[in-house]
Amino acid sequence: MTGVALVLAAGVAPVRAEGAALARPAGGTLARVSLKCARGVWPLLACVWAVTAHAHIASNGFLTLNVEGSRVTGSIELAMRDGELAIGLDSNRDGKINWGELRSHQHDLELYLRSKLSISDGTSRCSQEFAPVEVNERVDGNYLWLPFTATCGSKLTSLSIDYRLLQGIDPSHRGLLTVTAWGATQTGVLGGSLIPQVVALEHPSASRAFAEYLATGVWHIWSGIDHLLFLLSLLLPAVLKRRNQQWEAVPLAKPAFVNILKVVTAFTVAHSVTLSLVAFDVVRLPSRLTESVIAASIIVAALNNIFPKVTEGRWRIAFAFGLLHGFGFASVLADMGLPPGARVVSLVAFNLGVELGQLAVVLAVMPLAYTMRASTFYRQTVMQWGSSAIAGLALVWFVQRAVG
Repeated sequence: MTGVALVLAAGVAPVRAEGAALARPAGGTLARVSLKCARGVWPLLACVWAVTAHAHIASNGFLTLNVEGSRVTGSIELAMRDGELAIGLDSNRDGKINWGELRSHQHDLELYLRSKLSISDGTSRCSQEFAPVEVNERVDGNYLWLPFTATCGSKLTSLSIDYRLLQGIDPSHRGLLTVTAWGATQTGVLGGSLIPQVVALEHPSASRAFAEYLATGVWHIWSGIDHLLFLLSLLLPAVLKRRNQQWEAVPLAKPAFVNILKVVTAFTVAHSVTLSLVAFDVVRLPSRLTESVIAASIIVAALNNIFPKVTEGRWRIAFAFGLLHGFGFASVLADMGLPPGARVVSLVAFNLGVELGQLAVVLAVMPLAYTMRASTFYRQTVMQWGSSAIAGLALVWFVQRAVG
C-alpha cells in the first residue's frame, strides 16, 4: 500500500460535496516508500524510481485569512496524506481513512494545528477556535479543510504568522497564504523558515509582493521535477553531435553554448506566453490534460535521445511542449491568485523566479556535462541509461495523471 485512501462510512457524505464519492489521494508518501526500500522489498533502482515518483507530488497547505477589526476568520487546508504523516489518521492501519477516523481525530488535529500554526497581532497570540473538519477535493487529492476563527486583543494593523506544519517531516512543505483585509488581498508563501512572517494590512507593500512571487517562482521550478527533467532531456545532447548514427562530443564550447541557449530561450518564451494567458484568464485547459501532456513531453524528449529523430532542432520541441508546461506553471498561480492592483508586477516576479531557478539548474549541470561530454560514461550511461530512466519515470507519471 503506497498511499492512504479515504472512503466513506455507510450513508455518510462529505460536507462540502454532498453525495459525491471521495477520490483516492493521488500518489503516496516518501515515508511509506522508503520503509519498503529499507525492508528490501524493492531492488535499489526501483526504490529510487518510486521515491522520485512520489516526490513529484508537492506538499502544499492552503491558509486563507479574512481580517475584520480584531477578528480573523479563515481556514487551513492540509493534504490527507500530510495529515496522515503528521498525526496518523488511519487508526486501524487498514490503508483507508473513513469519516469515523477523521472525526475521532478532530481533537488531535486541533492540537497539532495550534502547536504548528499561530497568528498574532505582533505582541500576543490570537485565540483560535476550529470548526469540525471537512474534506475538500483538489486536483492532487483530498484535503482536510478546517475553518477557524481567531480573536486578537485589538484592531489588527499587521499579522504575524508562524507556520510550521510538517516541520521535521517534510522540509519541502509550504503553505500558500491568502490574506484579505480592508478590501485588499495579499498572497505569500509560508514555511521553510523559523522566523514568523509579518504581513502589513493597512499599507500593503508592492516590493513585498514582488519578493514573495519571485521566491514562489524559484521554489516552484525547483520542486517541479517534471519541468526540470523535460529541460534536462533536451539539454543532455546539447554538448554532443550526431554523426554516423552515433553521439560524438562537440569539439568546441561555442556550438554547445548555442544549443543550450536555443533550447532554454525557446522553453522560456513558450511557457511565459501561456503562463501569462492563463494568469489573465484568456485561456484555460483541464488540469488532468495539461499534466498528462507534460508527462508525455518528457517521454518524447527522453526517447529522442535514445532513438534520435530530431538532432538539430531540439529548440522546436522545447517551444512546442513549453507552451503546455506554461499551463503547469500557472497552476500554482491559480492557487495563490494575483493580488488586485499588482497583477502585472506579481506575474513578472513569478515568471522571473521561474527563470532564475531554471538558470541555476542549467549553470549547475551543463558545465559538468560539457566536461564529461567525450567520455563513454556520458555518451552511454548518462545519455542512454539516464534518458531511459527519465522516460520510464515520466511513463509512470503519465499513467497516474491520465487514469487518476
